[in-house]
Amino acid sequence: MRELKILWCNKMDEIKLTENHLSNDNYFEERKDLAAAFRWAERSNLHEAVANHFSLAVNPEGTQFLMNPNMWHFSRIKASDLLLLNVDDKSVLLGDNPPDATAWGLHGAIHKLCPHAKCIMHVHSVYATTLASIDECILPPINQVASMFFNRQVVDKNYGGLAFEEEGKRCADLLSDPKKHTFIMGNHGILIFGQNVAETFNRLFYFERAAKIYVQALQTGKTLSILDDVIAEKTAQELENEEYPNPAGTAFLREIKLILDQEKSDYSQ
Repeated sequence: MRELKILWCNKMDEIKLTENHLSNDNYFEERKDLAAAFRWAERSNLHEAVANHFSLAVNPEGTQFLMNPNMWHFSRIKASDLLLLNVDDKSVLLGDNPPDATAWGLHGAIHKLCPHAKCIMHVHSVYATTLASIDECILPPINQVASMFFNRQVVDKNYGGLAFEEEGKRCADLLSDPKKHTFIMGNHGILIFGQNVAETFNRLFYFERAAKIYVQALQTGKTLSILDDVIAEKTAQELENEEYPNPAGTAFLREIKLILDQEKSDYSQ
């Protein structure tokens, strides 16, 4: 009888360990992808001190999502550090390790009201924010990279302060069109969404690059050479790789993770 009791106790301990392991490994690949994006965003100077947030919805309704902890530098975020949040559970703001309230309001509202926005990346990167700070803040198709965003931008000129819950809902109302994945937040920064981390980070990286080229082109004082609308739209569609099973950015994120792994980074822990 004592032997059976010991076996039973050992089995229960094994079950508990398994349950804990499964709990810790929930959305493991998604966590790794998002953590890698944080690390590369810092390396690419897309971050701003301990501000800004990336999030990834993990259910079809967009009500549950992963997001970075409040006031953590992008360079040290690991997969296991990401918070799993529920947009319908506001009590999380009063609990231990609460998320940033403005990020919870902005990202939560967009995920819930725009379920096509599976992954959201919001930054105040230098050139995107420079663009958002001028009156005509839409990015024109002056080259191939800028054409990625042709007719895919939403400009918000009604900045309403920090993005708490009501401001988040206001922003979400502007993002109902899945095609328009790039949100230029006037007097604020940039928010980009996509179907997954790879697609979204690819857009974020290239928007900052395109904005930098545009700002530098303006500084020359010369007349800009803007592509014809037909060619710009054709180029945008070609760059989206719509005919392929993997969206644009898949290879980029794969290479980012390979480089981080070769450097023995702890991002995936």
